[in-house]
Amino acid sequence: MAVAEVGGYGRFMGEWFAREIVGTGRLRLMVFLVAFIAAFLFIRFSVRMIRRQVRWWPGNVTPGGRHIHHVVFGLVFMCVGGVGGLVVPDEASVAAAVTAGIFGVGTALVLDEFALVLHLDDVYWSEQGRLSVQVVFVAIALCGLALLGLRPLGLDDLGQDDEDGVAVGAVVIGLSLLLNLCTATVTLLKGKVYTGLLGLFVGLFSLVGAVRLARPGSPWARWRYREGSRKLARAVARENRWRRPVARLTTALGDLVAGRPTAGS
Repeated sequence: MAVAEVGGYGRFMGEWFAREIVGTGRLRLMVFLVAFIAAFLFIRFSVRMIRRQVRWWPGNVTPGGRHIHHVVFGLVFMCVGGVGGLVVPDEASVAAAVTAGIFGVGTALVLDEFALVLHLDDVYWSEQGRLSVQVVFVAIALCGLALLGLRPLGLDDLGQDDEDGVAVGAVVIGLSLLLNLCTATVTLLKGKVYTGLLGLFVGLFSLVGAVRLARPGSPWARWRYREGSRKLARAVARENRWRRPVARLTTALGDLVAGRPTAGS
């Protein structure tokens, strides 16, 4: 009975995968996301073992004494996977999935050293290096939303035709896209990065973020909130009450996954 139940569950999952992933053209995105997460976890495990100088784990790649950062390998993987994906005609084929996986691995290796590329300095284990982990988390969240079928700015509404072959509500859709883009931009300028990016997929988030107070130190706050003003004081109070506890929680989660930066760096 148990074997029959397992077989039935396997058939159900296979049918679901064929219908919801392959049938909707999301195979490459799913393979990309799985490879991206796996590569990020692997490279973080690797660098943590190297940091601890454990004997059973290979060290850094240093031909001729030159330390080659894994962002270099990531760029190679991205080029191979990206170009390979362009020449594969069938998006549901095994070859398409493989190239998407290679591209996902390369993207993870590059984004894991995003802070290094941004600062043009080896800040991997410094406080600035936490930016790389934040960027990786954002990339995973956005890919996950796309895998669920959401499209940025509601682009999945485009191309829907009525019986006369004319785009349905073209003007309404265009105005909706413009409004969503504007509110998301305002939200990002107010320093609410996660809310703004999520708002590109779910417009309600960017709308709420746009009408609420900006974070202190954000471009919007510097332009609109005068020093000593009531708005700036409210923004600082809200930052201390709500944002800082959340920031401590996300920082602790990032340190748990990726490792804690070196003290004092």
